[in-house]
Amino acid sequence: MTKAPFTKPSNPRILTINGGSSSIKFGMFEAGDSLQRILEGGIGRIGLPQPIFRVKGSDQANFSRPVAAPDHTAAVSVLMDWIEERSRQDALTAVGHRVVNGGPKYYKPQRITAEMVAEFQRLSAFDPDHMPEEIQLTEAFHHRFPDLPQVACFDTAFHHDLPRVAQLLPIPRRYEAQGVRRYGFHGLSYAFLIEELARMAGPEAAQGRVILAHLGNGASLAAVHHGKSVDTSMSFTPAAGVPMSTRSGDLDPGLVWYLARTEKMSAKQFNEMVNFQSGLLGVSETSSDMRDLLKREPEDKRAAEAVAFFCYQVKKWIGAFAAALGGVDTLVFAGGIGENAPPVRARICEGLGFLGIELEEKRNAGNEGVISATDSRVAVRVIRTDEELMIAKIVCQVLGLGCKNQEGELNHEDRYAQS
Repeated sequence: MTKAPFTKPSNPRILTINGGSSSIKFGMFEAGDSLQRILEGGIGRIGLPQPIFRVKGSDQANFSRPVAAPDHTAAVSVLMDWIEERSRQDALTAVGHRVVNGGPKYYKPQRITAEMVAEFQRLSAFDPDHMPEEIQLTEAFHHRFPDLPQVACFDTAFHHDLPRVAQLLPIPRRYEAQGVRRYGFHGLSYAFLIEELARMAGPEAAQGRVILAHLGNGASLAAVHHGKSVDTSMSFTPAAGVPMSTRSGDLDPGLVWYLARTEKMSAKQFNEMVNFQSGLLGVSETSSDMRDLLKREPEDKRAAEAVAFFCYQVKKWIGAFAAALGGVDTLVFAGGIGENAPPVRARICEGLGFLGIELEEKRNAGNEGVISATDSRVAVRVIRTDEELMIAKIVCQVLGLGCKNQEGELNHEDRYAQS
């Protein structure tokens, strides 16, 4: 995989790719004087019954149809065929990939090379649920479109310069030489949120003491000061921190040895449990979807406990990050749950008046941009995050496409379960 010479076209088209363990999401942007979204879509339920390929666009490219996607190989082939067919109308200029973890070596966004892909393969052990699929996507694009520039956008970049005390893990130091440290994730979302906060509330707000809560299928929080990450809840993998839809969040490591002795549970089985059978699903035993649990909680004790547990754990992290920051000026809710679940936001903020956090009930119920009370010392905001747009902006910067701003956003029908 070599870097072909790049010449800026008159009508640049950027494709953003966000690969997950059971989905591939994408967006297409036109990069001129402004960055304009043309379409977005994805292939969901990969490896599960009834995979669906959806596209929503500002033109006539709107459809939802079942596809054969028993694994990522088949799903990538479906996506490549569609891109190749559409490229006859709109030639692609570049592809931007969300890469979960580039390890200690790769964190700055840059064009993908063969050397980088080799490092990704070595790092697959860091995140076996995401990295192999991301490698497969980059290689598939290279084989179909060998001259098309591909840019890696690292989800860990926002947290790369964490203070040393926040990076360290309390295990023998020899593992640090292998790249074992706190990396943190959701960095593309956090970078976007800080930019949006500066745009909406001014540079001073973005430079202040900010707690960002990205709450969706995957959930994490970040403490930010002077626009830089001070600490974050996810750690060496995205399974750490607060409980999520199916991920456990932080656990007593003694459970590994206990379950190995009592149930003969292997390391692989333990990984499967904490990533795909835990969190909201594990506590409720019925659903990983916060919407379902809120509906069921009046008559389902397990659903009620799952919601209460989630809100309690997020509240604890807000308190911890307020301590790390020496106070808090702004609290931002984002992600599918954070943007669309007023009861969850209310329960998280309940009792945080001692930190200066007070919600205004009607503003919160209406999902307004600012949901804090007029006399609240802390501004509490709801900001719709957009990782795909952030990827497109980064590609513009890396390739020198000169995009100044963005416009023409598509309406999102369902952002509730955003990763």
